[in-house]
Amino acid sequence: MPLRLFNTLTRRLDAFAPLTPGRVTMYTCGPTVWNYAHIGNFRTFVFEDVLRRYLEYAGFAVTQVMNLTDVDDRTINAARAAGVRLTEHTAPFTRAFHEDRGYLRIQDATRYPAATAHIPAMVELVSRLLEKGVAYKGEDGSVYFAIAKFPTYGRLSRIESREIKVGARVSSDEYAKEDARDFVLWKAAKPEDEAVGAAWDAPFGRGRPGWHLECSAMARQYLGETIDIHAGGVDLIFPHHEDEIAQSEAATGKPLARTWLHGEFLLVEGTKMSKRYGNFLTVRDLKDSGIDPAAVRLLFCQTHYRRQLNFTDDALKAAAAGAQRIAEFAARLAKAGAAGAPTAEWRAALDALTGSFAAAMDEDLDMPGALAAIMEFVREGNRLLDAGNAGVGADVRAAFERVTGVLQVAPHDAGAAAPSDVERRAHVLAQRRAEFRRNKEWARADEARAQVLALGFDVRDTRDGGYELRPVGTALPGQ
Repeated sequence: MPLRLFNTLTRRLDAFAPLTPGRVTMYTCGPTVWNYAHIGNFRTFVFEDVLRRYLEYAGFAVTQVMNLTDVDDRTINAARAAGVRLTEHTAPFTRAFHEDRGYLRIQDATRYPAATAHIPAMVELVSRLLEKGVAYKGEDGSVYFAIAKFPTYGRLSRIESREIKVGARVSSDEYAKEDARDFVLWKAAKPEDEAVGAAWDAPFGRGRPGWHLECSAMARQYLGETIDIHAGGVDLIFPHHEDEIAQSEAATGKPLARTWLHGEFLLVEGTKMSKRYGNFLTVRDLKDSGIDPAAVRLLFCQTHYRRQLNFTDDALKAAAAGAQRIAEFAARLAKAGAAGAPTAEWRAALDALTGSFAAAMDEDLDMPGALAAIMEFVREGNRLLDAGNAGVGADVRAAFERVTGVLQVAPHDAGAAAPSDVERRAHVLAQRRAEFRRNKEWARADEARAQVLALGFDVRDTRDGGYELRPVGTALPGQ
């Protein structure tokens, strides 16, 4: 069954097929680095990480771009309050974001473009919109997008333009616009912007980019005019993603993204997270409390990404217990040995795992279903081991590691290094190569082996029908 994803734009499950076969371009909205990102933000980032990992598990090569918003009202106000330049304020929070995502095992995106490093691309985009007549310069010197000039505005959020109220998007009451509904593309520089180094020269006047403009410019620069997947939290559907579509498509005449994915909110004890309610949790709060990241990820995976998740202490404890069961089983598998081919019972259990896992993930990333498949394999595997059936085989262990590696829900053994993302990708390619060989598709098998070599690994077939994978330069068995 092909991968199907719920597309916010169409409001249905659509079969996923990238523009270029085998290659996926993906843009994911990243943090605004004015402060520490909270765990609600990271629920979205983990969902996007699982999406990318599964696409790679399925054999796609993924180019992911995640932006860092380091200039907007919040970052400027925070820098002014701290009495420092904008870059001085945002730099430590940028580092903190990368530390936090590392703790939660969120793999590196292909690029993390910062808004302040891409001002020329934003200026070019505003200039193009002005030339096309869909943008105009207001009395205050700011540049605005004319919603009335873009008839399809609102199709992502299903909001009618006449329903948009003054002030719904950006501090719109502060700006002199032709239409109260229009959103700002380029904000004319103010003294407070200049004070923290948040103003740049442009043909249409000195100023700074609007928040929505940043993502459109950076997505276009690194991924092209139409991308395969654009993802973020549900709070970004309107106005952020709606405005991205308007300014991007008005400039290029092409769809910005073919598939839009949005993750739901995370609640804390049944309440939306807010500093006002005193339930604002950061990833470093969890880390300082000694919480294993696998427990956090397992908790996130227990609820579908399009459903709200209630984060409670009891739920986290239960998730930690589940992650520990997976870790204990993985340790038993390692001790069972990997010599020879797996027994028929182990092969049946493995086929059930991989089949159920793929079926769940192919249905709009049903992570709860995928997690259930893993836990069922743990139960059946423990039964086989208890019965003395230790004929696991190397490919059973490798497949279990690849499956759990997509969700990243197994605690890492403190005494062992975690398998790298590159190594996991090499295993996926080696498995595809083995399948090509079984089907006598020799050219595709050779291509897969070349891709494995490009990742720094070598692969060799074994007599039992499996394979051995070693870093290049390390002797393979029999050499």
